[in-house]
Amino acid sequence: MVRPSASRPPGRILVGTSSWTDPTLVKEGGFYPPEVRTPEARLRYYAQHFPIVEVDSTYYAPPTERNAVLWVERTPSDFTFNVKAYALLTGHPTRPDSLPKDLREELPAELREKRTIYRDQVPGGIVEEVWRRFHDALMPLHSAGKLGAVLFQFPQWFVIGRRSKHYILECAERLRDFRIAVEFRHRSWLEGRNAEETLRFLEEHRLPFVCVDMPQGFDSSLPPIAAATAEDLAMVRFHGRNREAWAARSASASERFRYDYSREELAEWVPKVRSLAEQAREVHVLMNNCYRDYAVRSARLLRDLLET
Repeated sequence: MVRPSASRPPGRILVGTSSWTDPTLVKEGGFYPPEVRTPEARLRYYAQHFPIVEVDSTYYAPPTERNAVLWVERTPSDFTFNVKAYALLTGHPTRPDSLPKDLREELPAELREKRTIYRDQVPGGIVEEVWRRFHDALMPLHSAGKLGAVLFQFPQWFVIGRRSKHYILECAERLRDFRIAVEFRHRSWLEGRNAEETLRFLEEHRLPFVCVDMPQGFDSSLPPIAAATAEDLAMVRFHGRNREAWAARSASASERFRYDYSREELAEWVPKVRSLAEQAREVHVLMNNCYRDYAVRSARLLRDLLET
């Protein structure tokens, strides 16, 4: 892991949430005042209260340059966006209708009719174009100095191995103009001696490891360790500790992450986050317990704890 540096002050810690548009937050959260009714007004309001946000909509459908330009225009000059990589690029099942219309029409007929498709099924030329458009869509954020990192959250079946490592490096090369951060969802990456191998691999390639707080006891569970594998950026994401919802296949995203952190649970991370700040120039802390105002309240509480 990156060693703490005595020659520089602790890195900047940015705390925010993994969405500003979650339906339960908008409709039931009580965060936005009644007069804040439009997407533009919500982002402007959110940016008055937090310095960073994660864009999760880009996981479900590729972003557009137009949206990126609007995000730049609607936020302060020092605001930071982390962007979640599109599902097709991380190996998750992807709805064909989430592709741009012209690319969707290029799919073989049998794929267009499927409920979900996977990257390995899609013709290489289409995948190449998805990569190109994803990159180009983020350039307005990057040019404005507002793109923090592109989050590659890999699926549960993405296990440790040579092929997986090669793909991580491919992702970094395809988006070499940006920073990517790597989040695993299979315990094999941090089991036993694999933990040292995984962190060393990421450090050798200057790729930030995404630390997580999440339900334990599943194949998809990673322990809540704090590790900095890049000098410029460390990241922590909080997924809640709702074991029942985590294991329920029928749970919606908002239900799966429905968890209201206590002060004591967040306090466990204060020394860990401070330790990361001693090793990296910037630490991004994102609350993904996006149900009603849970993430907003957790972010505020952790920020207060870090400032005391």
